Amino acid sequence: MGAGVASGLGVAVAVVERMVEALISSEVPLDRVALTEAARRLARVEAPLSGPELVDRVVDSLVGLGPAEPLLRDHTVTDVLINGASEVWVERQGVLCPTDVSFEDDDAVVTAVERVIAPLGLRIDRASPFVDARLADGSRLHAVIPPAATHHPVVAIRRFTRAVTSLDELIDIGAATSPQVEALREAVITGRNMLVSGGTGAGKTTLLNLLAGEIPPGERVVTIEDAAELDLPGHVVSLEGRPPNAEGKGAIPLRDLLRSALRLRPDRIVVGEVRGKEALDMVWALNTGHRGSLSTIHANGPEEALWRLETLALLDGAASPEAVRRQIHTAIDVVIQVERRGGQRRIVSIDEITTEGRLR
Repeated sequence: MGAGVASGLGVAVAVVERMVEALISSEVPLDRVALTEAARRLARVEAPLSGPELVDRVVDSLVGLGPAEPLLRDHTVTDVLINGASEVWVERQGVLCPTDVSFEDDDAVVTAVERVIAPLGLRIDRASPFVDARLADGSRLHAVIPPAATHHPVVAIRRFTRAVTSLDELIDIGAATSPQVEALREAVITGRNMLVSGGTGAGKTTLLNLLAGEIPPGERVVTIEDAAELDLPGHVVSLEGRPPNAEGKGAIPLRDLLRSALRLRPDRIVVGEVRGKEALDMVWALNTGHRGSLSTIHANGPEEALWRLETLALLDGAASPEAVRRQIHTAIDVVIQVERRGGQRRIVSIDEITTEGRLR
């Protein structure tokens, strides 16, 4: 690096630090809109020849995830992975690649996480070294810090993106065939209960959104999610769960939302993901007249999806394995398996479930 370039970078860093200190000591509210306007005014004095990048750097240092904020504004990025201060990766089109983004030190990473979770009533510290949070744009954040993380704080952010807006677009991008799309559309319209199965990042939520978008107008839909990601047209009531706050209180579990949903006169129920004891409540709901409902589950195949749903429903201990199995076989009509391979997400299979629990 030439001496002139290095000198220029040093000056830019010094200007950013001065502007940050000035804004911290001012009475400007710590929200992005107010800080951006104040930083613009300050930049006219501190660096009149600078561009908008300087303002972004200053504001990013005060709110959000600091140096990682530009990555969250990049629509080609689906995941941001922070492995300590000096190692930040992103996923684009299913491919992981390193970035030149870095934090000042590991404490700066923890501070950035604390900054975005504090308004949510959450905390992370040595006594509670894990945190799950949904950011303002719908992205999901999970962080682990020492002593649970051996060497450095680790942060994973799954961005909320919706590049595909209709089932027909799945054909255009090679994620589904025309017969598969027609079969799914008919299943939604005729009120089949469907379970979307797949691994992490396989596109389950995206497909769930597209399927729910095919629900005929005039039907009342109640959505239940850990983190609100579904964006549906029509008559929709959205319910969202919540983890415990820093004092271990205020949790809103999905099974409570499911029980509440049944009293809200739904025509269909859409559960973002079933992953706990709420599985039994969902199965019961699907067997009490709420046809055409949808959900997702983590599993590597359609048979594994049914086994996992059965295992989750048995966590409650309120029913025998035989009773739960019969309930599942009459509740679920179709299992859709999705996968991600080589950066490409696609529908692998669409299986109907017989009353004996067999796939066909």
